[in-house]
Amino acid sequence: MKSLKALIPLVVSALVLSGCNAALMDPSGPVGKEQKSLILSSFWIMQIVVIPVIIMTLVFAWRYRRNNRKATYSPNWAHSNRIEAVVWAVPAVIILFLGIITWQTSHSLDPHKPLGNKGEAMEIQAISLDWKWMFIYPEQGIATVNELYFPVDRPVHFNVTSETVMNSFFIPRLGSQIYAMAGMDNDLFLEADKQGVYIGKSAHYSGKGFSQMSFKTHVTSQEEFDNWVNKVRQTDRELAYTGSYQDVAKPSVNTPVEYFHPVESGLYERVITSFQSGHGQPENGQQPTGAEAAE
Repeated sequence: MKSLKALIPLVVSALVLSGCNAALMDPSGPVGKEQKSLILSSFWIMQIVVIPVIIMTLVFAWRYRRNNRKATYSPNWAHSNRIEAVVWAVPAVIILFLGIITWQTSHSLDPHKPLGNKGEAMEIQAISLDWKWMFIYPEQGIATVNELYFPVDRPVHFNVTSETVMNSFFIPRLGSQIYAMAGMDNDLFLEADKQGVYIGKSAHYSGKGFSQMSFKTHVTSQEEFDNWVNKVRQTDRELAYTGSYQDVAKPSVNTPVEYFHPVESGLYERVITSFQSGHGQPENGQQPTGAEAAE
């Protein structure tokens, strides 16, 4: 009966954890796959310490139990050079090895490092809003809210900034996350090698709508992507910094997918430069007059 009660927490934990989606363990694209390799390599290397410690804990507890009179009793034992050598040398070698592979991977996975041939990457500009993501396709002249499309096997160069507080752009199955900060142009290269729908999200707490700040990333064939672009271009909803952009940028939660076309040229750059003279102030840096301020 006691053994059955002991199994209950394990069964409950298994049921709860069965809903977890280990996105990092099911990557797509070179960045995600290399990150998975680094995670697994670090995990198994650390087992060199973890597994022997667990085994020795169980063995020592059994061997030196109270009623085992055969175990050696050494109350005056205090030091062993051989044990000290093992205890210090093994972790030191592990840390050295982990440091080397982490250093190498940190440079090979530099988020600013282009993937593939120069000029091959598709340009997409991402702006974090309260609490949604806007994506601008400068080459296609379109923009979306909470929906992302790009072709399979083609590198994508994301420029990332924020209209509001600090945030973080993250598509777990594709790899690296990158911070989005107001007035700052950050960038990230990603690529997917399998078609599908990948969940993107905000990986940095940004307020009450943070948990709903997610979007679907559709990785398709080039033909499907072109059809989607044509579909968005049929939308007669212009996006301009002093026009509809200000309405879209207002805080909202669970915002549905929205399409915009045409899109003002240089909109992304205007969002960034708007913070250089103080957000909400004139872009020329001049302070508003009394009448303007009153408005």
